[in-house]
Amino acid sequence: MTRPSLLEQARAVARLKHLSIHTEKSYLNTIKRFILFHHKRHPRQMAGPEIRHYLSHLAVDLHVSASTQNVAFSALLFLYREVLQVDLKHIDGVEYAPRSRKVPVVWTRVQVQAILSCLEGTHHLAASLLYGSGLRLMECLRLRVKDLDFDYHQIVVREGKGEKDRVTMLPRALRSALEVQLAVTKLAHERDLEAGCGEVYLPYALERKYPQANKEWGWQYLFPAAKRSIDPRSGKLRRHHLSREFLQHAVKGAIKQAGFDKQGSCHTFRHAFATHLLEDGYDIRTLQELLGHSDVRTTQIYTHVLNRGGRGVWSPLDARPER
Repeated sequence: MTRPSLLEQARAVARLKHLSIHTEKSYLNTIKRFILFHHKRHPRQMAGPEIRHYLSHLAVDLHVSASTQNVAFSALLFLYREVLQVDLKHIDGVEYAPRSRKVPVVWTRVQVQAILSCLEGTHHLAASLLYGSGLRLMECLRLRVKDLDFDYHQIVVREGKGEKDRVTMLPRALRSALEVQLAVTKLAHERDLEAGCGEVYLPYALERKYPQANKEWGWQYLFPAAKRSIDPRSGKLRRHHLSREFLQHAVKGAIKQAGFDKQGSCHTFRHAFATHLLEDGYDIRTLQELLGHSDVRTTQIYTHVLNRGGRGVWSPLDARPER
């Protein structure tokens, strides 16, 4: 029996540890580039000095950000610790690059509405959910039909960052648009079923535990892709959710069309959601739960955006607002 290649072994370990498909691809690409950088030497023949050399190459020669450098380091730690099971003492002396703490870009309410007005259809609805519910991009695109609760006006975000579930609000203003989206999605699902398809990806072992669940209406994606495609892990023909590029390109075009100098991305809607709730007087703990932050210090960055601190301090030069 042929022994699997190093990349195949790394892929198997990544799936054993339930790493996301994006993390898996990122790690495998880093491992491949690391090997090519050292002229195709096997990682077992290398250790700390070679890792340090490669990370220095990324920082000094390629001028990558600290975040990109740290992702590469995490990928190499994964390779040595989890795949090759090499003793950690062989890679001592290599540390994560310090990341600068930046205040996030935030659009004003007027700017948010101007950008949303430049979007139409599914683009407008998805971007409105990013702002109105504080969702991350992939959390929005991975929403299932059953995650929407119109009675309690809430959205259940499943397997968010850190594989944590949470609940956030479902904007009442989006109910009509969501009902139209559900009708369109259901029609596409019924056509898939008639064509002998209609399956959707289910997490973990749910597909084996509930063999018919992958065709049930409640498990379908709220924002399904226009075409069916081959699942890269199972090899099955399925209808996946929309790709991140679908919304990213549209939002980028809307920002340009709106004519603002302040740049941003899909994630800026989430920053605006947090900042505007703080402006409305909601407490930091409530905001922490809605955003799904593990540490309140992550949420407190938005008090710096307001430039008023956690106690809402105003400059003595400014007139105190009426209460």
